[in-house]
Amino acid sequence: MPAKSSDSKKAPLGFEQRLERLEHLAEMLRDGNIPLEDAVAIFEEGMKLSKSLEKDLSRVERRVEILTREPASEADDPGLALFPELDEEEKE
Repeated sequence: MPAKSSDSKKAPLGFEQRLERLEHLAEMLRDGNIPLEDAVAIFEEGMKLSKSLEKDLSRVERRVEILTREPASEADDPGLALFPELDEEEKE
């Protein structure tokens, strides 16, 4: 499967497009009607897509962890650090 010359000029595919491509490649391999050399090339492309998708998922998981992490103490709460007068009112 030779790559088209215009492929190098395209913007990178988004997560969903890469996932669809990976699913398509997996389906091609499951069909089994592919010469061995083509199957190896498809497998190689699939592995590259899989690794890039996994990297993106890890990045998103870290972001979600940061956003949902509860502060260990009130001192870690950025809201209280921005409004110290609120902290004093709560203590009264």
